[in-house]
Amino acid sequence: MSPHLAAAPGMRLLSGIAGPDDLRALPAADMPALADEIRGFLIDTVSASGGHLGPNLGVVEVTMALHRVFDSPRDVLLFDTGHQAYVHKILTGRWDRFGGLRTAEGLSGYPSQAESAHDVIENSHASTALSYADGLAKAFELSGRRDRRIVALVGDGALTGGMCWEALNNIGSARKRPVIVVLNDNGRSYAPTVGALADHLGALRSGSPNAANLFDLLGFAYIGPVDGHDTPALEEALRQAADLRRPVVVHTITAKGKGYGPAEGDVAEQMHAVGVIDPVTGVPVSGGKRSWTSVFGDELATLGAERPDIVAITAAMPLPTGLGPFIQRFPSRVFDVGIAEQHAVTSAAGLALGGLHPVVAIYSTFLNRAFDQVLMDVALHRLPVTFVLDRAGVTGADGPSHHGVWDASLLPVVPGLRLAAPRDPRRLRELLREAVDHQDGPSVIRYPKAVAGPDIPTVRRNGTVDVIREDPGARVLLVAVGSLAAAALAAADDLAAHGVPSTVVDPRWTAPLHADLVALAAGHDLALTVEDTTATGALGARLAQALAETGAPARAATLALPPQFLPHATRDEILHAHGMDGAGIAANVMKLLNGTACTR
Repeated sequence: MSPHLAAAPGMRLLSGIAGPDDLRALPAADMPALADEIRGFLIDTVSASGGHLGPNLGVVEVTMALHRVFDSPRDVLLFDTGHQAYVHKILTGRWDRFGGLRTAEGLSGYPSQAESAHDVIENSHASTALSYADGLAKAFELSGRRDRRIVALVGDGALTGGMCWEALNNIGSARKRPVIVVLNDNGRSYAPTVGALADHLGALRSGSPNAANLFDLLGFAYIGPVDGHDTPALEEALRQAADLRRPVVVHTITAKGKGYGPAEGDVAEQMHAVGVIDPVTGVPVSGGKRSWTSVFGDELATLGAERPDIVAITAAMPLPTGLGPFIQRFPSRVFDVGIAEQHAVTSAAGLALGGLHPVVAIYSTFLNRAFDQVLMDVALHRLPVTFVLDRAGVTGADGPSHHGVWDASLLPVVPGLRLAAPRDPRRLRELLREAVDHQDGPSVIRYPKAVAGPDIPTVRRNGTVDVIREDPGARVLLVAVGSLAAAALAAADDLAAHGVPSTVVDPRWTAPLHADLVALAAGHDLALTVEDTTATGALGARLAQALAETGAPARAATLALPPQFLPHATRDEILHAHGMDGAGIAANVMKLLNGTACTR
């Protein structure tokens, strides 16, 4: 699909906007019609590409008001979380590039410095914008650039994250350092906002005269609540906030999915993130194939019925991480802590200390935020906590911040931690059971954002390792980590056609490195690990070190991802680009055997 779009008949106003100056030149009377055009444009384009639909439908008027009152990029506009920046992109001259949204040649689904000077930060992990705002305000003050204003749009869901409160604590203490916090309160992140904060915002929304205002107590002027779909009221509130020249919270009330019937009727998530859908009905155009997430969710619910000590923890993402079936059956045993990954992990440690077995369901990329808690609060105490990492490895369209390519390199350094990568649905169920049965330290299971293919049978079990193909006289050992087993088997077919027999194994548990795998590698001329993770610290490096220590003549090499931030594209496109499909694996083996390969 071409990333460039032509103006459609329903874009009378929008087609004339090449930047914020054009928006500000429009009369206020045109704002409702423009908002309708933007919503229609979002529904048409995002339904074709997939992406974050509900959050952007909810911030149309807020974003319009921000760009009418403030002068971006001289004034700095920050978005938390960045997935609600589609309208910002439209109003800063990029509407004609939405045809390739989240594709390799198209726009990022988040702010991107490479796309526009209006995108100051590339944040797509929640709860960070206020800290950026605090640092920028200090920098502008010290450099004398007092003419530049800083505005951070932060959702009430993101406000559940601890970093927000660390930043508010600092921003509010500097009464003469102006930072404007626009609180986009729609009562949700992925799921409804939880905790005492949600109760407090509810009291502020209701206008309760007895409600103490936490933002006042933290040193902010408070303006609101303001109807987040009333552009004149928003513009007035924002101008008032700018005139105060001090830290201000502008509390706006919005409706996620505003103006789109299917989203407004989606009680669970307000169509927070969608694949390709029918723009009229909101129904997915294709589907029906089993995802890794759904396999995990069903098995955890089954385990929950067998084991009353199993509880689940999520950081504001109960349904995206597959906890729906468990929630339906055991609602009192699920704890949504908000966007607070560090708290989630240490709270899990407390649950384990109390005799329960917590299962922390989290995206791989978000566990990075809680590495210290895994290390010091769980592993140091040898606590039985199971971490299930969804979206591990290459995820695709969400881009560099969401590829889960670090966990498998970071986590093996944690003493006593066990790390598994299932190759198929049956192994996911088996490994999950082994994880929750383990009582002496944390276990981690990782799997990708992808369709869970058919089960791959085991030829024989070699200790802890599954042999899934064994050619007579094999010279090459392919160590297929997780879902890359199918690609490794395809590579073995290719190699056999070129007269190179091979053995293909699934190590199941990739950390700690087991002696069974080392012994298998020592019996071949070449052992190549194929891993959906960054090469630094990967299994292949650990295997090579172990082989060297044994003195075995076998060589070990790693086929993994480079230590770089990977762009947005489909998972298959990225894996192919790095030689991690069947043909690429086979080609790498042949080069290694000929002494010409450059492994990553």
